[in-house]
Amino acid sequence: MCLPAVRALGASIAKLPGAGPKYSTLAIDLVKRSSVIDMLGLLTLNYRKQLLWDEQPRSFQDADFERLKDSGINVFHPAVGFVDGDVYKQSLQDITGWNLFIAGHPDRFFRVDCPADLERAKSSGKIGIVIGQQNSEHFRTVDDVDAFYALGQRVSQLTYRDNRIGGGSVDPKNLGLTEYGGQIVARMNDLGMAIDVSHCSDRTTLDAIEASSTPVLVTHANCRALVPGSARCRTDEAIRKLASKGGVLGVTMVRYFVGGGGAVTIENVLDHIDHVVKVAGIEHVGLGTDEDLDGRDHGATPARRNDLDGINYATKVFEITEGLIRRNYSEQNIELILGKNFERALSAIWRA
Repeated sequence: MCLPAVRALGASIAKLPGAGPKYSTLAIDLVKRSSVIDMLGLLTLNYRKQLLWDEQPRSFQDADFERLKDSGINVFHPAVGFVDGDVYKQSLQDITGWNLFIAGHPDRFFRVDCPADLERAKSSGKIGIVIGQQNSEHFRTVDDVDAFYALGQRVSQLTYRDNRIGGGSVDPKNLGLTEYGGQIVARMNDLGMAIDVSHCSDRTTLDAIEASSTPVLVTHANCRALVPGSARCRTDEAIRKLASKGGVLGVTMVRYFVGGGGAVTIENVLDHIDHVVKVAGIEHVGLGTDEDLDGRDHGATPARRNDLDGINYATKVFEITEGLIRRNYSEQNIELILGKNFERALSAIWRA
């Protein structure tokens, strides 16, 4: 399944600045030299803070930026899903907010619009932002795909719940891609906007992959074979079909998509990576953590636990990298998982 690591996990250990745990020099070196893409990576889950950053750029401080840089992530896709009220208006406000935020910090951030931007994220010292949405209800007409593409949107999840395009994963009807959904898929293909099926029903997932002429993404989900009760996790059939068209699945670190009952740790996350590799191959798995650097349980009661046991989300990429080394993944394959797989798939989509 995996090639042996070129260098074994050794005695040489380094402490990451600002982090409690210690990581091997190999893990730190791999993160530092890799182009790390989190295809559902949130700068913050504190949306009031994010709104303040959008409206008052100076409220975003040097310390905020350094913390993001220290995470090792070079490209974030901080998409959210609007499902109630005026989805068109909310999506427009969200994308406008990201454009204002990026424009307010040209020395720190840039908008990722094309394959070349993915390549320069590592070399520029800046952080790349991929603008996306977790619901495509804002595409009221096919022409809206063009309009939002012009605003910088490069990824769109087709459904969150059932909508005009197709079915949502948690809705019981298991609807397929509609005729209108097929038109949206075709227009996204023509423009070079990535299709995301993370929250789609099983039928819509398979239909969209079949209908698309470019790779389709699962930006943030895990394997149903390991979490049988989760409709949000993807079936082996879907993972294989995704891979057959060049797609990539981003493994999430949200507790209830990783495991159920008892302790749920980084080892369970690694199990999902192993499973995708076994089912589809090393070229079709990446990261889509669906977490910020604080986790979802910050300030919450134990009854609302969303996070893994024993994890520091500020250093989640280093935790994953260290775990992949323990499981004897080669350096080359770890680099694929950290970002090269998504870079390849997005480059194929955005060139269309």
